This record gives sequence, C-alpha cells and structure tokens, in this order.
Amino acid sequence: MNPTETDKTTDKTTQPAAAGTGAVDTKAEDTAVAAPGTSEKTAGTTAETVGDEHDTAVLDDIDDERPDADDDGPTPRASSGLVASAGAVFAAGLGVVGLSGSWIGRVAAERQTLIGQIKTSQGGSPADQISAIYGDAWHTTALSNGVFALLALIIGLVVLTRPRKSGWVPAVAVAGAALGALGLIVSIGMYFDIILALPSAGS
Repeated sequence: MNPTETDKTTDKTTQPAAAGTGAVDTKAEDTAVAAPGTSEKTAGTTAETVGDEHDTAVLDDIDDERPDADDDGPTPRASSGLVASAGAVFAAGLGVVGLSGSWIGRVAAERQTLIGQIKTSQGGSPADQISAIYGDAWHTTALSNGVFALLALIIGLVVLTRPRKSGWVPAVAVAGAALGALGLIVSIGMYFDIILALPSAGS
C-alpha cells in the first residue's frame, strides 16, 4: 500500500473523532455555564422557604402573645362567685334587720299609733284603746320585721344551693339564714301575741 494513502486514511479516521470530542467539550461547557444559573435558582428557592418559615414562626408567636377573647370579660365562675358573695352578705344584713327592726317598721308603727289615737279620741273601752294604740303598732312592727327575716332566710338558702362558692361565703350565708329563721319565729310570735302579748285592761 502506498504510504501516502495510509496517511490520508489515518487523517480521515482522526477527524471524525476529533469532531466528536469537540462536540462533547461544547456540551460540557454549556452544562458548566448552565450550572451557576441552576445553583442560583436553588439558592433563591431555599431562601424563600426559610423566609416563609420565619414569617410563620413570627405569626405563631404573635398569636400566642395575643390575649384570647374569653379573657376580656369575666368568666362564669367569677361572676357566679361574685353573686354568691353579695347574696351571703345581703342575707346576713337582712337577718340582723329582721331581729333588731328597721326604720321602715318604726315609721309604720308610729303611723299606726296615730291612727289608733284618732279612733279612740271620741272615747272607748280601755281594751279597745290598748288594742288600737299599742296592739296595732306592735303587730305592724312584727309584720315589717318578719318580711325582712323571711327575705334573709330565702336569700341565705339560695346562696347555699349555688355552686362554686368561696370559703367564707357558706358561713355568712348560714349566718344570714339562721338570723332570718330566728327573726321570722320572733315576728310570728309577736304578731299572734304568743310572745310579749298585750296587757289586759284589768291588770
């Protein structure tokens, strides 16, 4: 074979290989060029994800620190305890008034005494005068005290039936109910002349 032809054949074989190698190098360069852009996109996505997580954490902290709507107003338990406390004190006060008397009862008794004096001014038996002037006034006082005592008894019992009471509330409610019951018994006895009956005209 002619050496010249052999060299030509070798050159033809080498040229396609070199061309293929150049194409591979070109693709590698394109890949290398594209790689920085991909890295930038990946870094941007990661930054956005971290930013979203940070915003979510901040919002969660704000929600935790924000007071609930239920905390703005009084709770049912506090409201119930306040009503029970006020009722216990009120019952005790009414019980004391039912036993000792009130300004209303005194005014009503004096009015009844004045009415009795007017009725007996034209004369009457001693028994009638005692009944009109003193007896009616005493009965009016007993009736007034009995009303206050009955209210104290009812309110004290209602407070004792309510749940969620403070430690001192039951004791005060029991005291009010007891005073109310005692005042009611005394008032009934005075009204029906069982206790401190009216004196007779002959005594």
